[in-house]
Amino acid sequence: MRRQPFTLHFTPALSFNVAKKHVRDGLSSMLLTDDNLWVSCDERTSLERLRRTGPQVFGEHCSYQLADLLDLPSGEDAEIDIEGMATDGHYLWLVGSHSLKRKKPEKEGADTAEQLARLAKVKAAPNRNLLARIPLLRNPATGNFELHKKAPHPTDPTQTLHAAQLRGTDESNELLDALAHDPHLKPFLSIPGKDNGFDIEGLSVSSGSHVFVGLRGPVLRGWAVVLELRVEEDKPGRLRLHAVPGAAEKHYRKHFLDLGGMGVRELRLCGADLLVLAGPTMDLDGTIAVYRWPNATQQAADSLIDAKRMRRLFDVPHGHGPTAGQDKAEGMALLDDQHLLVAFDSPADARKPGPHQVVIDRYPLAEAPAAAEKDRPVKSPPRSK
Repeated sequence: MRRQPFTLHFTPALSFNVAKKHVRDGLSSMLLTDDNLWVSCDERTSLERLRRTGPQVFGEHCSYQLADLLDLPSGEDAEIDIEGMATDGHYLWLVGSHSLKRKKPEKEGADTAEQLARLAKVKAAPNRNLLARIPLLRNPATGNFELHKKAPHPTDPTQTLHAAQLRGTDESNELLDALAHDPHLKPFLSIPGKDNGFDIEGLSVSSGSHVFVGLRGPVLRGWAVVLELRVEEDKPGRLRLHAVPGAAEKHYRKHFLDLGGMGVRELRLCGADLLVLAGPTMDLDGTIAVYRWPNATQQAADSLIDAKRMRRLFDVPHGHGPTAGQDKAEGMALLDDQHLLVAFDSPADARKPGPHQVVIDRYPLAEAPAAAEKDRPVKSPPRSK
């Protein structure tokens, strides 16, 4: 599959987290809104906005601190582990991984007993339990889309747009509470994400409150899971789960997908279909592929989608040998009706042509969709020059 490089340019002053890790080294989700490319890093509490500055270049880096827009239970210094973004109407949606963390052993020079003790430690990270939407409006002066905590509706003066998040506590939220009794997923809520535990990666939103959440884990006997929710604002600043018709469980449908043993790493809405970036649920190098799930948004009940109904479009190369553990495809955005952009976590040195640059790849869609929805707001009228 032929790929074409695109280069992202980041601003040095905005590029490092408190642990001095560069944003380009942990890209986890990606979204396009006209000329603006939004990217998230899994070890930050911010969203990064770039602007298209050339045919294959994005720059003019701007960073939004989410603590200024949302209520983060652990504050701005604890990662959200953002693993999915989407747009619908005048909102940008985002989701954290909702996963537990297991400590890593130090690589060398440490006492074995101490390292085994580290490996036994599992902890919750409350900021990860986030499902939210933030007003997203174009600035007519600059042409860029901007995030707001509160803003007037651009076409309806009777409405006000509010940043809002799913109701929860410092330890949980409504989604985790609903899944605590699920016959398939309950056993995995207490297992760290990288151990095939519960781990969200991927988000798409359709028709305002129609929310699809992809799970990297668990993968059950080779079947990946996508949850379908109805999420609506019940008062300014707060989202609630609503009943989902035709589901075995009140507040969500479960869709099991045969992705050849892989979990979901990203979701993108494409008309009535969903494009699925699939990869290993465990922390290892393995096959990464893009699938199309036809008529995903038209399911009337829980479903079991076998391999014959999932269209495997192409595979994405990953690190191996001297680059083992690198170049792991994590983010996916629709560039246009014919092409996808794919971003990589832990990029190899070859993807870093400059100190604050990283190369992502453009892939042609094997099957061009008719009238694809680009998971982004409706375009504003052309700006005057």
